[in-house]
Amino acid sequence: MKYQIGDEILVLLSNEEGRVVEIMNDQMVMIEVRGVKFPAYMDQIDFPYFKRFTQKKLFQDKKAEPKVYIDQLPKEKPQPNQIKVAEGVWLSFIPKFSLDDFNDEIVDQLKIHLVNKTGIAYKFIYTQQFLGKTDFELTNAIAAFHDFYLHDIPFEAVNDSPTFAFDFSLLLPDKKKAPHFEVFLKLKPKQVFQKIEEMKDNNEPTITYQLFTEYPDKTDEPYFELGLLAAKGYKIYDASKGRQHLEPARSVVDLHMEKLMVNFQHMSNFEILTMQLSEFQKWYELAVAHRQPSLVIIHGVGTGKLRDEIHEILKTKREVKTFVNQYDPRFGYGSTEIFFNH
Repeated sequence: MKYQIGDEILVLLSNEEGRVVEIMNDQMVMIEVRGVKFPAYMDQIDFPYFKRFTQKKLFQDKKAEPKVYIDQLPKEKPQPNQIKVAEGVWLSFIPKFSLDDFNDEIVDQLKIHLVNKTGIAYKFIYTQQFLGKTDFELTNAIAAFHDFYLHDIPFEAVNDSPTFAFDFSLLLPDKKKAPHFEVFLKLKPKQVFQKIEEMKDNNEPTITYQLFTEYPDKTDEPYFELGLLAAKGYKIYDASKGRQHLEPARSVVDLHMEKLMVNFQHMSNFEILTMQLSEFQKWYELAVAHRQPSLVIIHGVGTGKLRDEIHEILKTKREVKTFVNQYDPRFGYGSTEIFFNH
Protein backbone atom coordinates (compact mmCIF):
# COMPACT_ATOMS: atom_id res chain seq x y z
CA MET A 1 0.00 0.00 0.00
CA LYS A 2 1.50 3.34 -1.11
CA TYR A 3 -0.10 5.40 1.68
CA GLN A 4 -0.65 4.88 5.39
CA ILE A 5 -2.90 6.65 7.88
CA GLY A 6 -1.25 9.90 8.93
CA ASP A 7 0.77 10.38 5.72
CA GLU A 8 0.99 13.92 4.43
CA ILE A 9 -0.33 14.26 0.88
CA LEU A 10 -0.77 16.80 -1.91
CA VAL A 11 -4.07 17.13 -3.82
CA LEU A 12 -2.94 17.35 -7.43
CA LEU A 13 -6.01 19.19 -8.71
CA SER A 14 -6.03 22.02 -6.14
CA ASN A 15 -2.34 21.90 -5.06
CA GLU A 16 -3.48 21.79 -1.40
CA GLU A 17 -1.77 19.77 1.30
CA GLY A 18 -3.54 17.43 3.70
CA ARG A 19 -3.21 14.04 5.33
CA VAL A 20 -4.60 10.51 5.05
CA VAL A 21 -7.15 9.69 7.76
CA GLU A 22 -8.52 6.35 6.49
CA ILE A 23 -7.65 3.62 3.97
CA MET A 24 -10.91 2.81 2.18
CA ASN A 25 -9.68 0.22 -0.35
CA ASP A 26 -6.75 -0.42 -2.69
CA GLN A 27 -7.77 2.55 -4.88
CA MET A 28 -9.25 5.15 -2.50
CA VAL A 29 -8.36 6.87 0.76
CA MET A 30 -10.17 9.36 2.98
CA ILE A 31 -8.16 12.58 3.26
CA GLU A 32 -8.47 15.70 5.40
CA VAL A 33 -7.64 19.13 3.97
CA ARG A 34 -8.06 22.22 6.18
CA GLY A 35 -10.47 20.39 8.49
CA VAL A 36 -12.67 18.97 5.71
CA LYS A 37 -12.69 15.21 5.07
CA PHE A 38 -13.47 13.72 1.66
CA PRO A 39 -12.53 10.62 -0.38
CA ALA A 40 -9.94 10.67 -3.12
CA TYR A 41 -8.54 8.20 -5.60
CA MET A 42 -4.83 7.50 -5.14
CA ASP A 43 -4.02 8.82 -8.62
CA GLN A 44 -5.51 12.19 -7.55
CA ILE A 45 -2.97 12.69 -4.73
CA ASP A 46 0.80 12.45 -4.22
CA PHE A 47 3.38 12.99 -1.53
CA PRO A 48 4.18 16.71 -1.04
CA TYR A 49 7.94 16.29 -0.70
CA PHE A 50 8.74 16.81 -4.38
CA LYS A 51 6.72 20.03 -4.39
CA ARG A 52 8.52 21.31 -1.29
CA PHE A 53 11.90 20.34 -2.72
CA THR A 54 11.33 22.11 -6.02
CA GLN A 55 10.02 25.23 -4.29
CA LYS A 56 13.34 25.68 -2.43
CA LYS A 57 15.96 27.59 -4.34
CA LEU A 58 18.87 25.15 -4.15
CA PHE A 59 21.22 26.95 -6.53
CA GLN A 60 21.76 30.61 -7.29
CA ASP A 61 21.71 31.74 -10.91
CA LYS A 62 25.10 32.54 -12.44
CA LYS A 63 24.07 36.18 -12.76
CA ALA A 64 23.13 37.37 -9.30
CA GLU A 65 19.84 39.17 -9.12
CA PRO A 66 19.85 42.65 -7.61
CA LYS A 67 18.84 42.84 -3.99
CA VAL A 68 15.39 44.18 -3.24
CA TYR A 69 14.83 46.04 0.02
CA ILE A 70 11.63 46.12 2.04
CA ASP A 71 10.76 49.70 1.14
CA GLN A 72 11.10 48.80 -2.54
CA LEU A 73 8.52 45.98 -2.43
CA PRO A 74 5.28 46.79 -4.25
CA LYS A 75 2.17 46.88 -2.13
CA GLU A 76 0.00 43.81 -2.53
CA LYS A 77 -3.38 44.38 -4.02
CA PRO A 78 -6.17 43.39 -1.63
CA GLN A 79 -7.59 40.02 -2.62
CA PRO A 80 -11.38 39.71 -2.71
CA ASN A 81 -12.84 37.32 -0.17
CA GLN A 82 -13.70 33.93 -1.59
CA ILE A 83 -17.45 33.50 -1.58
CA LYS A 84 -18.81 30.03 -0.99
CA VAL A 85 -21.89 29.36 -3.07
CA ALA A 86 -24.76 27.61 -1.31
CA GLU A 87 -25.72 24.40 -3.07
CA GLY A 88 -28.13 22.88 -0.58
CA VAL A 89 -27.88 19.89 1.76
CA TRP A 90 -26.97 16.47 0.39
CA LEU A 91 -26.78 12.85 1.48
CA SER A 92 -23.59 11.22 0.19
CA PHE A 93 -22.85 7.48 -0.10
CA ILE A 94 -19.22 6.36 -0.41
CA PRO A 95 -18.85 2.73 -1.55
CA LYS A 96 -16.13 0.65 0.11
CA PHE A 97 -14.76 -1.83 -2.41
CA SER A 98 -13.07 -5.21 -1.90
CA LEU A 99 -12.09 -8.18 -4.04
CA ASP A 100 -14.06 -11.43 -4.05
CA ASP A 101 -12.72 -14.97 -4.51
CA PHE A 102 -12.54 -14.42 -8.28
CA ASN A 103 -10.57 -11.19 -7.85
CA ASP A 104 -13.55 -9.12 -9.01
CA GLU A 105 -14.20 -5.77 -7.40
CA ILE A 106 -17.36 -5.70 -5.27
CA VAL A 107 -18.97 -3.21 -2.88
CA ASP A 108 -18.99 -4.28 0.77
CA GLN A 109 -20.43 -1.26 2.53
CA LEU A 110 -21.81 2.22 1.97
CA LYS A 111 -20.41 4.99 4.17
CA ILE A 112 -23.07 7.66 4.68
CA HIS A 113 -22.25 11.35 5.06
CA LEU A 114 -24.52 14.36 5.51
CA VAL A 115 -23.04 17.22 3.45
CA ASN A 116 -24.02 20.82 4.18
CA LYS A 117 -23.19 23.12 1.27
CA THR A 118 -25.01 26.12 2.74
CA GLY A 119 -23.90 28.94 5.02
CA ILE A 120 -26.38 27.88 7.73
CA ALA A 121 -25.81 25.45 10.62
CA TYR A 122 -28.56 22.93 11.35
CA LYS A 123 -29.66 20.62 14.11
CA PHE A 124 -31.06 17.34 12.87
CA ILE A 125 -32.80 14.18 14.03
CA TYR A 126 -31.84 11.29 11.78
CA THR A 127 -33.64 7.93 11.48
CA GLN A 128 -32.67 5.10 9.15
CA GLN A 129 -35.03 2.16 8.61
CA PHE A 130 -35.13 -1.18 6.80
CA LEU A 131 -38.59 -2.44 5.84
CA GLY A 132 -40.20 -0.01 8.27
CA LYS A 133 -38.04 -1.05 11.23
CA THR A 134 -35.63 1.49 12.72
CA ASP A 135 -32.01 0.38 12.42
CA PHE A 136 -30.14 3.58 13.39
CA GLU A 137 -31.04 6.88 15.09
CA LEU A 138 -28.96 9.98 15.76
CA THR A 139 -29.52 13.54 17.02
CA ASN A 140 -26.75 16.04 16.33
CA ALA A 141 -25.81 19.24 14.49
CA ILE A 142 -23.87 20.09 11.33
CA ALA A 143 -21.93 23.31 10.77
CA ALA A 144 -22.12 25.48 7.66
CA PHE A 145 -20.11 24.20 4.68
CA HIS A 146 -19.16 20.98 6.51
CA ASP A 147 -19.89 17.31 6.16
CA PHE A 148 -20.91 14.90 8.93
CA TYR A 149 -20.24 11.16 8.98
CA LEU A 150 -23.42 9.32 10.00
CA HIS A 151 -22.77 5.55 9.84
CA ASP A 152 -22.25 2.57 7.49
CA ILE A 153 -24.79 0.13 6.05
CA PRO A 154 -24.01 -3.25 4.43
CA PHE A 155 -24.34 -2.99 0.66
CA GLU A 156 -26.60 -6.04 0.45
CA ALA A 157 -29.07 -4.16 2.70
CA VAL A 158 -29.88 -1.92 -0.30
CA ASN A 159 -32.17 -4.76 -1.42
CA ASP A 160 -34.34 -3.97 1.64
CA SER A 161 -35.12 -0.49 0.21
CA PRO A 162 -33.58 1.51 3.10
CA THR A 163 -35.17 4.81 4.05
CA PHE A 164 -33.44 7.88 5.48
CA ALA A 165 -35.51 10.47 7.35
CA PHE A 166 -34.29 13.84 8.65
CA ASP A 167 -36.00 16.44 10.79
CA PHE A 168 -33.96 19.64 10.39
CA SER A 169 -34.13 22.79 12.49
CA LEU A 170 -31.94 25.88 12.64
CA LEU A 171 -29.08 25.87 15.13
CA LEU A 172 -29.71 29.60 15.55
CA PRO A 173 -33.51 30.05 15.49
CA ASP A 174 -34.96 32.57 13.06
CA LYS A 175 -38.53 33.85 13.52
CA LYS A 176 -38.92 34.11 9.75
CA LYS A 177 -37.92 30.48 9.14
CA ALA A 178 -39.90 27.29 9.70
CA PRO A 179 -39.45 25.74 13.17
CA HIS A 180 -38.46 22.43 11.55
CA PHE A 181 -38.22 20.83 8.13
CA GLU A 182 -38.70 17.10 7.45
CA VAL A 183 -37.00 15.35 4.52
CA PHE A 184 -37.41 11.71 3.47
CA LEU A 185 -35.27 9.63 1.06
CA LYS A 186 -35.89 6.05 -0.02
CA LEU A 187 -33.27 4.13 -2.00
CA LYS A 188 -34.38 1.85 -4.81
CA PRO A 189 -31.92 -1.01 -5.44
CA LYS A 190 -31.93 -0.75 -9.25
CA GLN A 191 -31.20 2.98 -9.18
CA VAL A 192 -28.35 2.54 -6.67
CA PHE A 193 -26.69 -0.14 -8.82
CA GLN A 194 -26.95 2.12 -11.88
CA LYS A 195 -25.48 5.08 -10.01
CA ILE A 196 -22.51 3.02 -8.84
CA GLU A 197 -21.76 1.96 -12.42
CA GLU A 198 -22.02 5.59 -13.53
CA MET A 199 -19.74 6.58 -10.65
CA LYS A 200 -17.09 4.10 -11.84
CA ASP A 201 -17.38 5.23 -15.48
CA ASN A 202 -17.03 8.90 -14.51
CA ASN A 203 -14.21 8.20 -12.01
CA GLU A 204 -16.21 9.80 -9.19
CA PRO A 205 -15.79 8.86 -5.51
CA THR A 206 -19.41 9.12 -4.30
CA ILE A 207 -23.07 8.93 -5.22
CA THR A 208 -25.18 11.79 -3.86
CA TYR A 209 -28.80 12.81 -3.42
CA GLN A 210 -29.92 16.37 -2.72
CA LEU A 211 -32.18 16.60 0.34
CA PHE A 212 -33.14 20.26 -0.12
CA THR A 213 -31.87 23.46 -1.73
CA GLU A 214 -33.02 26.08 0.76
CA TYR A 215 -34.43 25.85 4.28
CA PRO A 216 -38.09 26.96 4.01
CA ASP A 217 -39.60 30.15 5.38
CA LYS A 218 -42.20 30.07 8.10
CA THR A 219 -45.76 29.69 6.88
CA ASP A 220 -48.13 32.07 8.63
CA GLU A 221 -51.25 30.41 9.98
CA PRO A 222 -54.44 32.08 8.73
CA TYR A 223 -56.07 34.23 11.41
CA PHE A 224 -59.82 34.49 11.84
CA GLU A 225 -61.63 36.98 14.04
CA LEU A 226 -63.89 34.55 15.90
CA GLY A 227 -65.91 37.28 17.60
CA LEU A 228 -67.13 38.64 14.25
CA LEU A 229 -68.01 35.15 13.04
CA ALA A 230 -69.99 34.46 16.22
CA ALA A 231 -71.84 37.76 15.83
CA LYS A 232 -72.93 36.67 12.36
CA GLY A 233 -74.51 33.51 13.77
CA TYR A 234 -71.71 31.00 13.18
CA LYS A 235 -71.19 28.39 15.88
CA ILE A 236 -67.71 28.42 17.42
CA TYR A 237 -66.35 25.19 18.89
CA ASP A 238 -63.42 24.69 21.22
CA ALA A 239 -60.91 22.58 19.27
CA SER A 240 -59.42 21.25 22.51
CA LYS A 241 -62.75 19.44 23.08
CA GLY A 242 -62.94 18.11 19.54
CA ARG A 243 -62.00 14.54 20.45
CA GLN A 244 -65.11 14.08 22.55
CA HIS A 245 -67.21 14.33 19.37
CA LEU A 246 -65.16 11.73 17.51
CA GLU A 247 -66.12 8.11 17.04
CA PRO A 248 -64.30 5.91 19.57
CA ALA A 249 -61.01 4.49 18.27
CA ARG A 250 -59.88 0.85 18.30
CA SER A 251 -56.57 -0.61 19.35
CA VAL A 252 -57.03 -3.66 17.06
CA VAL A 253 -58.68 -3.55 13.62
CA ASP A 254 -59.46 -6.72 11.61
CA LEU A 255 -59.56 -6.09 7.84
CA HIS A 256 -60.73 -9.56 6.79
CA MET A 257 -63.72 -9.07 4.48
CA GLU A 258 -66.00 -11.34 6.48
CA LYS A 259 -65.49 -8.87 9.37
CA LEU A 260 -66.40 -5.87 7.20
CA MET A 261 -69.50 -7.10 5.36
CA VAL A 262 -71.60 -10.26 4.86
CA ASN A 263 -72.01 -10.55 1.09
CA PHE A 264 -68.75 -9.73 -0.63
CA GLN A 265 -68.32 -12.78 -2.89
CA HIS A 266 -69.56 -10.84 -5.94
CA MET A 267 -66.83 -8.19 -5.52
CA SER A 268 -63.65 -8.15 -7.60
CA ASN A 269 -60.20 -8.33 -5.99
CA PHE A 270 -59.68 -4.63 -6.74
CA GLU A 271 -62.96 -3.67 -5.07
CA ILE A 272 -62.13 -5.79 -2.01
CA LEU A 273 -58.66 -4.23 -1.69
CA THR A 274 -60.09 -0.72 -2.09
CA MET A 275 -62.65 -1.30 0.66
CA GLN A 276 -60.03 -2.77 3.01
CA LEU A 277 -57.69 0.18 2.50
CA SER A 278 -60.54 2.63 3.06
CA GLU A 279 -61.37 0.89 6.35
CA PHE A 280 -57.71 0.95 7.35
CA GLN A 281 -57.49 4.69 6.62
CA LYS A 282 -60.56 5.37 8.75
CA TRP A 283 -59.25 3.61 11.87
CA TYR A 284 -55.73 4.97 11.34
CA GLU A 285 -57.02 8.57 11.37
CA LEU A 286 -59.15 7.90 14.45
CA ALA A 287 -56.14 6.42 16.26
CA VAL A 288 -54.11 9.55 15.44
CA ALA A 289 -56.94 11.90 16.45
CA HIS A 290 -57.33 10.10 19.81
CA ARG A 291 -53.53 10.15 20.25
CA GLN A 292 -53.28 6.40 20.71
CA PRO A 293 -49.74 5.11 21.36
CA SER A 294 -50.19 2.17 18.97
CA LEU A 295 -52.60 0.39 16.62
CA VAL A 296 -52.69 -3.26 15.46
CA ILE A 297 -53.94 -3.91 11.91
CA ILE A 298 -54.91 -7.52 11.09
CA HIS A 299 -54.42 -7.95 7.34
CA GLY A 300 -53.87 -11.70 7.14
CA VAL A 301 -51.13 -13.49 5.21
CA GLY A 302 -52.58 -14.43 1.80
CA THR A 303 -50.63 -13.06 -1.17
CA GLY A 304 -49.30 -10.15 0.91
CA LYS A 305 -50.86 -7.51 -1.34
CA LEU A 306 -52.91 -5.83 1.41
CA ARG A 307 -49.96 -5.92 3.82
CA ASP A 308 -47.62 -4.34 1.25
CA GLU A 309 -50.11 -1.59 0.38
CA ILE A 310 -50.54 -0.71 4.06
CA HIS A 311 -46.78 -0.67 4.62
CA GLU A 312 -46.25 1.69 1.67
CA ILE A 313 -48.88 4.06 3.09
CA LEU A 314 -47.29 3.97 6.56
CA LYS A 315 -43.89 4.93 5.16
CA THR A 316 -45.33 8.28 4.10
CA LYS A 317 -47.07 9.11 7.40
CA ARG A 318 -45.22 11.58 9.60
CA GLU A 319 -47.21 10.48 12.67
CA VAL A 320 -45.71 6.96 12.47
CA LYS A 321 -42.65 6.40 14.64
CA THR A 322 -42.20 2.80 13.46
CA PHE A 323 -44.20 -0.27 12.49
CA VAL A 324 -43.43 -3.97 12.59
CA ASN A 325 -44.80 -7.15 11.00
CA GLN A 326 -43.60 -9.99 13.18
CA TYR A 327 -45.00 -13.14 14.76
CA ASP A 328 -47.80 -12.48 17.24
CA PRO A 329 -49.28 -15.40 19.23
CA ARG A 330 -52.76 -13.98 18.59
CA PHE A 331 -52.54 -13.36 14.84
CA GLY A 332 -49.43 -15.21 13.65
CA TYR A 333 -47.67 -13.24 10.89
CA GLY A 334 -50.92 -11.72 9.67
CA SER A 335 -50.77 -8.39 11.55
CA THR A 336 -48.77 -5.17 11.66
CA GLU A 337 -48.37 -3.10 14.82
CA ILE A 338 -48.02 0.68 14.36
CA PHE A 339 -46.35 2.94 16.95
CA PHE A 340 -47.13 6.67 16.80
CA ASN A 341 -45.19 9.86 17.53
CA HIS A 342 -47.21 11.69 20.20
